[in-house]
Amino acid sequence: MATAANASRPPTTPPDLADVRGQSSARNALVTAAAGGHALLLLGPPGCGKTMLAERLHGLLPPMAEAEALVVAIHQSLAGQAIDPLSYRVRPLRRPHHTSTMMALAGGGNPLRPGEISLAHCGVLLLDELPEFARPCLEALREPIESGEIHLARVHGSEVLPARFLLVATMNPCPCGRTLQSTPPCRCSTERIASYRGRLSQPLLDRIDLWVSMRAVDHAHLNAPPAEATATLAPRVWRARALQQARQGGLNAQLALPELLGVSAMSRSAAACWQALGKTHQMSARGMHRLLAVARTLADLEQASSVEDAQLFQAAQWRQVF
Repeated sequence: MATAANASRPPTTPPDLADVRGQSSARNALVTAAAGGHALLLLGPPGCGKTMLAERLHGLLPPMAEAEALVVAIHQSLAGQAIDPLSYRVRPLRRPHHTSTMMALAGGGNPLRPGEISLAHCGVLLLDELPEFARPCLEALREPIESGEIHLARVHGSEVLPARFLLVATMNPCPCGRTLQSTPPCRCSTERIASYRGRLSQPLLDRIDLWVSMRAVDHAHLNAPPAEATATLAPRVWRARALQQARQGGLNAQLALPELLGVSAMSRSAAACWQALGKTHQMSARGMHRLLAVARTLADLEQASSVEDAQLFQAAQWRQVF
């Protein structure tokens, strides 16, 4: 449990989205990710605000239910961490460094300890500079992103730990980070850029619903009035989440395709649009599934009963970085 010192400490106020200047598309993607539980990848040059945005996703999420808070507390206890009563219902935010080992991320040891993947259960797993993580660590994300669990096989048996986290990751577009800007120019060769981006496998990328390309912030935005604050946007996220829970008992990102089709009424035009977008962008079956899930969340944010062409086009725009 928490010590007397930290028990009297008020909960930390999360950073505010009003601090972010410009980047309207990335801000909208952040809200969509929070509303539907969608994994999010922010790609852009250094200094464009990727990490700043990623750190603000956590503040959009509602408090945990009692059952969720209890599981999170158990994980923290197994990991030998103190449990702060004042933040008992606050969703966890885990931010492991890119030098973290497989055991640190996935868990293991004797006795078994949960890793960062399980400690982020019901909360946010923030991975800054995603391609810098070791390839085995990245591939370990694939199972929990899809199933919400991680299976740990050990000599004396196997364990299954809950790991239903919201992934938000950042990366540069190339090793030097300047591909998407004209000054100073990028000096990376085509082969070097391909090698850098190739550190992320297609099966992993397919499981990330939103790929958002960001540019350097126009200096004119720095003196502009603040955009919508977290306190303004969070209620929209909470309402969309409540709608999904009432309709299907979970978030859109957690639905299998047959379930998603059952709650995603589409006009004949929208159904044709969905198929056409999949062919145009050469999406896999999983990519088509994720596209529809994001479109369903966009409709939920608008309190719309059906998915229309506009939501599908917006969801497709957020899957074109790679």
